[in-house]
Amino acid sequence: MKQNIVAYPAILSEYNDESGHYYVVTSPNIQGMVTDGETIPEALVHAEDAMAAMLDGEEKYPKVQNPKEWKLKDNQQVTWVTVNMTKWLNQYGKTVRRNISIPEALNDWAKENKINVSKVATDALREMQG
Repeated sequence: MKQNIVAYPAILSEYNDESGHYYVVTSPNIQGMVTDGETIPEALVHAEDAMAAMLDGEEKYPKVQNPKEWKLKDNQQVTWVTVNMTKWLNQYGKTVRRNISIPEALNDWAKENKINVSKVATDALREMQG
């Protein structure tokens, strides 16, 4: 399966104020995307998730801007955030309702054993997907 991987430059800002020491990540490419973390790795993981959530459902992704043109403050630096949209959507994307046909005996057994048939089908399809 072809992976849809995107990468955008982002601004990592370091703060040390009454709230404590933390990092904020924004991206001029993704309007409204802002997240934070107590450490740089945590902030970047949060940025990956925030960016993916903002891009989810977009037919066309924003054009990547040249970060060399950005004016940064002393507490800011440019970093790149890479998002595997295929993986993210597979894990967190919207679910759809789909009717399936299974033998009645299996349906009865699943009910008796409190088996979530949707989860079983999803897990099986993900395994087949690789």
